[in-house]
Amino acid sequence: MTYFVDGRSGVPIFRQLMDQIKLNIAGGVLGPGDELPSVRQLSVPLGVNPMTISKAYNLLVHEGVLIRRPGLPLIVADLGPGELEDRRMEQLTEALRPVVHLVRQLGIDPDGAQAAFKDLLEDEDRMEKPRRRGQP
Repeated sequence: MTYFVDGRSGVPIFRQLMDQIKLNIAGGVLGPGDELPSVRQLSVPLGVNPMTISKAYNLLVHEGVLIRRPGLPLIVADLGPGELEDRRMEQLTEALRPVVHLVRQLGIDPDGAQAAFKDLLEDEDRMEKPRRRGQP
């Protein structure tokens, strides 16, 4: 699993890592019981202070996303289907928040914005279907 950070994004690095880990869990890339890299394993390739990684991990443990096991790697908690769905919706809501601001700034009618979003989803579905069937 590859993580990346952008020191110029304006988003604190610990938050970037937390968001990526949560996204990987919500998207099914990481599942219950999967181990995360150690602080050192993650800090060296990213060129990030180990305390930054530790902070992200500690906050995720506090949120119940990760489980700390003494002397062993952190693992992904079993959130259960209901909680996992709630976390997916939280992430979607956060991702859409800037879009909502853009819609308001552009003066676009909410119905028009919903229609545009629905069209994009349908376009994406059309592009995905051939790949799902094993076609190029």
